[in-house]
Amino acid sequence: MSRSLGASGPQCVVFLWLSLAFGNVAEAQTLSVRGFADVGATAFTASKSFGAVLGSRAGTVFGGGVEVRLSAPVFVSVRGSQFRKHGERVFVFEGETFPLGIRSTVAITPLELTGGYRFRADRARLTPFLGGGIGWHRYAESSEGADDDENVSGMHRGYHVLTGAEFRLTGWLGVAAEAQWTTVPDALGRNPNSVSAAFEETDLGGTSVRVRLVIGR
Repeated sequence: MSRSLGASGPQCVVFLWLSLAFGNVAEAQTLSVRGFADVGATAFTASKSFGAVLGSRAGTVFGGGVEVRLSAPVFVSVRGSQFRKHGERVFVFEGETFPLGIRSTVAITPLELTGGYRFRADRARLTPFLGGGIGWHRYAESSEGADDDENVSGMHRGYHVLTGAEFRLTGWLGVAAEAQWTTVPDALGRNPNSVSAAFEETDLGGTSVRVRLVIGR
């Protein structure tokens, strides 16, 4: 029987608490809204599964979103992104993969909510930051000539932490580099005929690096 990467339904996981320093609540708070676009690459935790179907465990990811600065150091952002890559269905036998010549497409579309803290010194143009949060990751896999019940689609909950630094080019324009680690537990491997089940890989998350263009103060 041919096998695809495979995914399972969402499962409840422990809630992640992120502690933020909000400063003196008696002081006046500022609020600003900034937009951003980014491009980067993700190396997926399920390396054997992605490598077998797509030829590589990593791929390009495009994203963008909105960041709200609640005060000078504290921010909350909403980011959407997409990974999409074509590959080939394979048959796995005793740990070896055999291509079947059937085109397959994998798409992952996360929506992530992040809270964080910016460590900015007075007059500094370079601002390190740290954050973390929750995401909803839509996974879809389809193959040429496959029936609807053979294709895969579902939403899965994940968690992430990130760190990076932003450099201000002008008062309204900045560029940032950041790294993010994401876990989406139990999103893969429940279909016994899937590649991820054969390799016993269940996490849809991975490690990402990206460059971000920021518009706004």
